Amino acid sequence: MEQYWDTIQSYLTTYGLKVVAAIIIFIIGKWLAGVISRVVEKLLVKSEVDNTLATFAKRLVYILLLVFVIIAALNKLGVQTTSLVAILGAAGLAVAFALQGSLSNFASGVMLIMFKPFKVGDFVEVAGTLGAVQGIHIFNTILSSPDNRRIIIPNSQITSDKITNFTAIDRRRIDLVFGVSYDDDLKKAKDILQAIVTSDERVLKDPAPTIGVSELADSSVNIVCRPWVKPEDYWDVYFDTVEKAKVQLESSGLSIPYPQTDVHMFEEKKAAQG
Repeated sequence: MEQYWDTIQSYLTTYGLKVVAAIIIFIIGKWLAGVISRVVEKLLVKSEVDNTLATFAKRLVYILLLVFVIIAALNKLGVQTTSLVAILGAAGLAVAFALQGSLSNFASGVMLIMFKPFKVGDFVEVAGTLGAVQGIHIFNTILSSPDNRRIIIPNSQITSDKITNFTAIDRRRIDLVFGVSYDDDLKKAKDILQAIVTSDERVLKDPAPTIGVSELADSSVNIVCRPWVKPEDYWDVYFDTVEKAKVQLESSGLSIPYPQTDVHMFEEKKAAQG
């Protein structure tokens, strides 16, 4: 019995301190990982980084530090961690290959959140899709289309294509073209269009609207009308201006021609046969 007790005492002397030390390393390391991850989050928020990215960075730093702490604690217990690290590295590499599409979306999401080419509420065209931005996440971006469809686009598709932000600047230009007959009074037509955009309070005074003859087309003389408006007034002014232009141009005796082709037929007289 005394021999067994001596053996137990020997094991406790040899491994007891290691177990205690490993527990202490784990507790203190876990606490430090939490402190460091929170500091990272605060620094990112102070640097005006998006909260989504700051929160994700906090969790990522915490997990990485916690893995390091666990390996250190196991090493203190005498566990050979070299092979464990190699296994974790190989597993990480395999996961990276398997999730390379997701990692690409993640990297693109970080770029979108950091560089902010658009924000929630902006009306954009990304990856060939028009819509209002509802949410920007790490892996995807959510749009609401003009006909109220919810569209989820992977972030990698957004950063690999051009991004058009229609609301980033506080004004937009409406490009309209009206055709009048070659027989009409061009000055009268231009004055009517000028009066329409000038009388609309939603049209900005600066920059001033542009109205001028742009083309001598096949069936009409084309006049451009380009008023500037706030982004939120774009479509309302667009529709109202088109309607008013048609009504007022026609009520003033001007005509809006449509494409037509005139065919002239000639009768060929055959020479009299002698």
